[in-house]
Amino acid sequence: MTGHDLNVAATRVGTHALGPGRRSVVWVQGCPFRCVGCLAPEWIPDRPARRLAPSRLADELLADPAVTGLTLSGGEPMAQAAGLAALVRAARARRDLSVICFTGYRLERLRARPPAPGVTELVGLVDVLIDGQYVARLDDGKGLRGSGNQRVHHLTPRLAGRGYDFTGGPRTAEITVDGPTALLVGVPPPGLLAAFDSAVEHIRSRPTSHPRETGRRTTGQLDTGQRGTGQRDTGQRGIDPRGTDQPADNRPGEDN
Repeated sequence: MTGHDLNVAATRVGTHALGPGRRSVVWVQGCPFRCVGCLAPEWIPDRPARRLAPSRLADELLADPAVTGLTLSGGEPMAQAAGLAALVRAARARRDLSVICFTGYRLERLRARPPAPGVTELVGLVDVLIDGQYVARLDDGKGLRGSGNQRVHHLTPRLAGRGYDFTGGPRTAEITVDGPTALLVGVPPPGLLAAFDSAVEHIRSRPTSHPRETGRRTTGQLDTGQRGTGQRDTGQRGIDPRGTDQPADNRPGEDN
């Protein structure tokens, strides 16, 4: 382990829901923003999750040989910019990849007053940056950004003119189930979050006669239903059947 180790909330290897092509996604733990309607309040606290060296995480994300890009979300990626920059360098040393990154910070702030070490380097490695905090009343149900105030910056021409509409295209999402864990990946289309929550609540309340060991506790129920999206804050809200975290209020639309 090094000083650039990443504190990882979740990963998804091989998805079409968070950008063009087949991508791998990393969501980092910890975010300084508390956007109303955040999709994963359990990923807001800056607390230990799964620590990985960038090179080991690159191995994990590139396990699928068909992956052509990385998507960085969270949590707040810029809070772990140095580690993510090292991840991108390690991954690109093995494969030619595009990089999409979500952030609650405005690009102007990142360039003028970087909030953490490695921010300038990470921004220099990103092809598409989607910036700004999520504002629920401006969520129009379109595109990869969560609300209309968030901007899509093509920092390189790599993904421009490729037929992928970041701002106005239809949203897609995937639900993956791994043992006791369900993960919703993508910026959800209208109605999907309610259906996902309903399914999690149904499984949570269902009586079980044959409990089994999940690795975290003995239960026959779905242990965690997480929403790992591209960004409605920096991108997700999670539902934990052991109790629901409520996001703290903030001033909608305030960008740092």
